[in-house]
Amino acid sequence: MRTLFFGTSAFAVPSLRVVAARSDLQGVVTQPDRPAGRGQKLRPSPVKVAALELGLRVYEPVRLRAFADAIRQEPFDLFTLASYGRILPQTLLDLPRLGALNVHPSLLPAYRGATPIQAALLAGDMETGVSIMLMDDGLDTGDLVLVERVPIAPGETYGELHDRLARIGADLLERALEMATQGPLPRSPQRGEATLTRPLRKEDLAVDLSWPPEKIIDRVRAFSPQPAARARIRDETVKILRAHVAPDGRLAIDELIAPNRGKMTGDEYLRRS
Repeated sequence: MRTLFFGTSAFAVPSLRVVAARSDLQGVVTQPDRPAGRGQKLRPSPVKVAALELGLRVYEPVRLRAFADAIRQEPFDLFTLASYGRILPQTLLDLPRLGALNVHPSLLPAYRGATPIQAALLAGDMETGVSIMLMDDGLDTGDLVLVERVPIAPGETYGELHDRLARIGADLLERALEMATQGPLPRSPQRGEATLTRPLRKEDLAVDLSWPPEKIIDRVRAFSPQPAARARIRDETVKILRAHVAPDGRLAIDELIAPNRGKMTGDEYLRRS
């Protein structure tokens, strides 16, 4: 199958490797290099780095409709997408013979949009999942092809759950690619209450230590290790990476980062302050 892969963040890299190994991958579409770090130097996306390592052609279109016009004459069987960060216009979705598959880390229609993993942790959910859907021009509204339910481990952080769901998503995408070689893909409409997530804002990271410990811990888990929940302690803002409820019911901070200092335990921080 002649395929094209769309992806940007690290979540998409395992899926990219599967598509490269299991299809005739004609190229990788990713978002343009972005300024990053203190020096604001341009940095390629994780998908671009992985694609170049694999020797694949990389596209970084700014206007997707113009990109669709540029590749319109090429015969594609299937598009695949994971964490690309932009909605594909219908002019692109109409090009591949079998449609476009998207890897989304939630049990759709729950947690559509930009931050489904963080949203599940913020809500204190005990279960999430990965959905493979056939894309339409809506925001994660397409018909479902495959779904796998995934328990969230106690204390599991965003970084840990992100990496686990990325691997599961790649495995599901591999199954979907194999199904596509055997005939029309099965599809079923999304059912249930739809919820929408949005990109993170700076204020989302703020933690008020007067909140119930469980609410604080959910926020800490949702943003650990990056960008990290923030709290004011002793007149400075610290990043909290891990915390738990102590036997007396109070919040216990296991790991934090204080300004101009490295990682330390909560006890170490109190001794040094």
